[in-house]
Amino acid sequence: MYPDFGNEARNLRLGVASDGMNLFGNLNSSHSSWPVLLMIYNLPPWLCIKRNYIMFCMMIAGPRQPGNDIDVYLSPLIEDLRTMWELGVDVLDANLQETLRLCAMVFCTINDFPTYGNLSGYSVKGHHACPICEKNTSFVQLKHGKKTIYTRHRGFLNQFHPYRRLKKAFDGSQEYEIAPKPLHGKEVYHRVKEIITIFGREDEKKKPVRKTSGRKGPFSSIFLIGLILM
Repeated sequence: MYPDFGNEARNLRLGVASDGMNLFGNLNSSHSSWPVLLMIYNLPPWLCIKRNYIMFCMMIAGPRQPGNDIDVYLSPLIEDLRTMWELGVDVLDANLQETLRLCAMVFCTINDFPTYGNLSGYSVKGHHACPICEKNTSFVQLKHGKKTIYTRHRGFLNQFHPYRRLKKAFDGSQEYEIAPKPLHGKEVYHRVKEIITIFGREDEKKKPVRKTSGRKGPFSSIFLIGLILM
């Protein structure tokens, strides 16, 4: 779909990784640190994850984790990534001694499931937490623990996988369902194009009452580009 980007092998395929960590031990919960890293997947696998080839974009530090406020911190990075995708920048190829218009795309993101919710804007809690199954997510509400657990995941295995027939090792039933297909990038776009993006956390006392509200994560537009490319 984008031959101009694909025909230039030097265009960058980037991976973004972010997660929270506690630098002062598990007993200290008064400080949160969120590093944001950028990796270049044009490099060989044995180099792209080495420390010398990982770009340290920013450190989000504070008394609490950013949560959905991560939009505000990532805005400069998102703007740079959009510029690299839409326009590109002129750089010098020192090996060939020539100038080229270098573009970049976000190939993937690396994070755990809660961070995925912050970055993409998808709710990863409640009864419809699976971004693929959505309203068809299979869940069970525990009677005493009041927690939600998710079942029927064997549908994502191969059709004749032996785990599909096991009962005792799982919930006492067999699973032969077919895994749902992920939405295409255009389908995702039509769902989120009318959502109003709100950066930062609003003051609960000052904000007006709204009948409907929505939010797109900082990487929602970047995800759409990746989905369309796939």
